[in-house]
Amino acid sequence: MNYHWNWMFFFQEGDDGLRYYEWILSGMTWTTVVSLGGLALAMALGSVLGIMRTTPDRRLVAIGDIYVDIFRNVPLIVQLFMWFFVFPEFLPEKAGMWVKQELPYYVTAIVGLGLYTAARIAEQVKSGINSLPRGQRNAGLALGFTEWQTYRYVRLPMAYRIVLPALTSESMNIFKNSSVTYAVGILELYFQYKQIIEKTSQVLEITIVVTLIYFTLAFTMNRILAVVEKRTRVPGYISGGQGGH
Repeated sequence: MNYHWNWMFFFQEGDDGLRYYEWILSGMTWTTVVSLGGLALAMALGSVLGIMRTTPDRRLVAIGDIYVDIFRNVPLIVQLFMWFFVFPEFLPEKAGMWVKQELPYYVTAIVGLGLYTAARIAEQVKSGINSLPRGQRNAGLALGFTEWQTYRYVRLPMAYRIVLPALTSESMNIFKNSSVTYAVGILELYFQYKQIIEKTSQVLEITIVVTLIYFTLAFTMNRILAVVEKRTRVPGYISGGQGGH
C-alpha cells in the first residue's frame, strides 16, 4: 500500500484560516451540543409517552402508540428532511419564513433527533413500568396516592432503575445518530470529517481520529450512566440491570 502518512496536516490551515484540528474540535463541539440537546428532549418526551402507554386511558395509550409507530418506522434522515424542508411549508407564511431563515439549524436538528429518539425511549420506559408487580401500584393507591402520584413516587423510580442499561444504550446511540445531521447542514464531526478528506485526501489519519472521538464520546456517556446505575441500584431487587421480584 503506497500511502503517505502525514499526521502533521492537522496543523495546516484550511480555506477559512483555521487549522484542521480546529475544524475537528468545532465538529466535536457541535456533535456534543446536538446530541445532549436531543437526549434531554428525548428523555423528557419519551418518559411522558412511556407513561401514557401504561395508563388505563385508552386515548392516551392510542396517542402514545401512534407516535411510537410513526417515529420508529421512519428513518431518521427522512425525519430531519421533513423538519427542515417540509414542516415550515405547512406553517403560516411568516412563521414558516422565521423557521427557515431565523431559527438556528442546530435547534431544528436537536428537535428532529430528540423526537426520533423519544420513540425508542418510550418503549424502554413502558417496558420498565410493565415489568413492575401490580402490588406496587395497588399499595400506592391504598396509601391514598392518585394514579399520577403512584407513577411519581412508586413506579417510575423503580422502572427507571430497571431500564437504565437500555437507556444507556440509547444515550450512546444518539451520539452516533447525530452524524446524520450533516445532511441538513450541521457542521458536526462527520461533516468536518468529509470536508477534511475532500481538502487533504489524508483519509486514514482523519478516519482514525474521528473514530476515536466518537468512541470517546459514547464511552464517556456509558461510564457516567454506569456510575448512576451503581448508585441507584436497589439491593435485592436489581442485580446487573435485571429486574426481580
